[in-house]
Amino acid sequence: MTQEPTDLQESGPIDYLIVEFPSEAMTGEAFPLLVDLVDRGIVRVLDLLVLRKEDDGTVTGLELDELADGTTGLEIFAGAVSGLLGHEDLAEAAEAVEPGRTAAVLVYENVWAAPFATALRRGGAQLVAGGRIPVQAVLAALEADESTD
Repeated sequence: MTQEPTDLQESGPIDYLIVEFPSEAMTGEAFPLLVDLVDRGIVRVLDLLVLRKEDDGTVTGLELDELADGTTGLEIFAGAVSGLLGHEDLAEAAEAVEPGRTAAVLVYENVWAAPFATALRRGGAQLVAGGRIPVQAVLAALEADESTD
């Protein structure tokens, strides 16, 4: 299901996520939503890897087809490996994961932003900073603002 951009100059911003969850509590509920984002052309999955960190710190990679049960759509991402992630990246991702947990490492292109990003690059612009504000931080800021009113 991965589609490589034909020209990186015309690609959208590329982001990554490491999402950790209890190994025994994987519901697969989010995967059909990811499939929907891809189907609608909002994102392009470049890499999707799953790893498990055992209680003793041992890390093992899991094949997507091992996790796919036919109801999540996850199997369509089997083989989603672009080559962007190296061994150091995966080791760093594993460091972020708590023992006894499983994590999905997702690298994706924001296809929705490609025309805007391409136009900026054609105009000589370049990204000099970026970031993400966690939802928890937004909620805390709003709650703090409400308490001062």
